[in-house]
Amino acid sequence: MRFATDLHIHTALSPCSDKDMTPNNIVNMACLKGLDIIAITDHNSAENVQAVIKSASGKKLVVVPGMEVETKEEVHLVCLFPSFDSALRMQDIIHAALPDRRNREDIFGRQLIMDEHDGILSESVRFLLTAANISIKDVVNAVLEMGGAVIPAHADRTSCSIISNLGIMPEYPDIKYLELSKGCSTKEFLQKYPYLYGYEFIKSSDAHRLGDILEREDFIDLPELSISCLLNALRK
Repeated sequence: MRFATDLHIHTALSPCSDKDMTPNNIVNMACLKGLDIIAITDHNSAENVQAVIKSASGKKLVVVPGMEVETKEEVHLVCLFPSFDSALRMQDIIHAALPDRRNREDIFGRQLIMDEHDGILSESVRFLLTAANISIKDVVNAVLEMGGAVIPAHADRTSCSIISNLGIMPEYPDIKYLELSKGCSTKEFLQKYPYLYGYEFIKSSDAHRLGDILEREDFIDLPELSISCLLNALRK
């Protein structure tokens, strides 16, 4: 069966996101756009994941716990997990590796931690929009040990992508998919990087605004609609 996905969505916890990126707004917009599976992937944090999962309760929408990790190579990785608890364990690893800096709300914006009713519980004072002192390899290994999957984010971009920062896509046996930005032509991308023909590609929105969330534009084949089936499909 084919299911419509958007596996890279930020909430108001990410300092660069609109304040309208609340749990209910995201869930309702995803449903309006006909999506089957979304992932919540805030920068270096999973503190709003549970609120979005609760907001989607009773709806025909699967919410995957996730996080967009920035490694010490300044590479962004979409990390997806089988459960909220495993996402929190990864968050502990990442937060321990982040520099001891406070967020500058006046420069970067607020980092809102919310409940399932869009109420503001607190604000994260830790500066999230920065690189953690952890390597790509260590992130991949940690996520896989938790039963998750890793997708290098926006591989087509000229900054913060694994190809732009390393100059090449290294061999990681359990990375099967690369993420391309909305509007990027897979054909043109492969003409530029023909050595990547062995990978699968997934389009995600990297949405920081509600309007950026994908329509039914990108699909994945799964035997059933579940997080476990999705993670199995994303791994080699």
